[in-house]
Amino acid sequence: MALSLALIILFALLFGRFFDRLKLPALLGMLLIGILLGPYGFDLISQDILNISSDLRMIALIVILIRAGLGIEKETLKKVGVPAVKLSFIPGLMEGAAVIVAAVYLLNFEFIEAGILAFIIAAVSPAVVVPQMLSLIEQGKGAAKGVPTLVLTGASVDDVVAITIFSAFLSIYGGQQINIYRQILNVPLAIFLGIILGTVIALFLIYIFKKYHIRDTKKALLILSFGILMNSLEHFLEGIIPIATLLGIMVIGFVIQERYSVLGKRLSSKFNKIWVFAELMLFVLIGAEVNIQLAFESGLLGLIIIAVGLTARSVGVLISLMGTELNLKERGFCVLAYTPKATVQAAIGAIPLAAGVASGELILALAVLSIVVTAPLGAAAIKTAGRHWLSGNPNT
Repeated sequence: MALSLALIILFALLFGRFFDRLKLPALLGMLLIGILLGPYGFDLISQDILNISSDLRMIALIVILIRAGLGIEKETLKKVGVPAVKLSFIPGLMEGAAVIVAAVYLLNFEFIEAGILAFIIAAVSPAVVVPQMLSLIEQGKGAAKGVPTLVLTGASVDDVVAITIFSAFLSIYGGQQINIYRQILNVPLAIFLGIILGTVIALFLIYIFKKYHIRDTKKALLILSFGILMNSLEHFLEGIIPIATLLGIMVIGFVIQERYSVLGKRLSSKFNKIWVFAELMLFVLIGAEVNIQLAFESGLLGLIIIAVGLTARSVGVLISLMGTELNLKERGFCVLAYTPKATVQAAIGAIPLAAGVASGELILALAVLSIVVTAPLGAAAIKTAGRHWLSGNPNT
């Protein structure tokens, strides 16, 4: 395991630096080295690490979500509020609907199987999107209209909608009785409970931090621990009470920043340092999940289905932004920022196969293909469009 960690760190840093010199996102180099070192490449990553890969990826994602919350300002959030709500569900629903139609007609899927596939593919990747939005916020790009915050906020809820609908389709396939009204209600309920729980935890931590002298490093670790506990609570209560913990974790950072801004700025610096290591683990381990050969097995039809879905998603993004002050380039940036797939597809792509879904192997292949195609292209497009299409902060 120690040797695997050394290889991950060494090669991820080298490849990340190489891609950065090419003016491409460093995460692409990390994804590539994950594919090469992983079980579908040269198989140099210890099985012990692969066994806990999902936990390590989740911890890394929690780190960047806390950092994201610490970087959001209330005035910016007010500015993007309504469009962010629209972005959280309209693009994903439109992509899911388009993929269902495409899968039924092109792959001869049954409707329920098509729905399972659609809402695996329909989730945008916070692991790819959030770090790049934070980078743009730090650079002041798009700050005047809060464009990165708009994308960051919407993307954090997009997954909740997709996973909820995916779970409903999978349950129907398994013959379980589904209360459709309850499933619809679960989405706003999960969001509400995530916000409430995140706020309560943040206020409790602020009380502790003001009452007792604790080093900032230990404060950061305490916040990270509560984020992990919050995520574990979601899994413990799965099927009983829905909680959008990824959103709630962002809320922890946001409330601390708003209520205790002096500490918030210091903690942001701490989480930036933690992210240096967490980023390596997140993207290398996502890459290690990618079976390139399996992705190619879905062939041209797989690419067509993904393209159909992304086209519908892009239309959904533009619909969500109607009535805003964003110009054409800023709207185009939002479209591109909503394309990358990785986190959800790597996490749940194999569930239908394990659950005995007839087309489970093809569904997994399409999920992998969506990562292979959209993660590198989407990440590169975000970096390029952010540099050229978003204006800098006039106050910087």
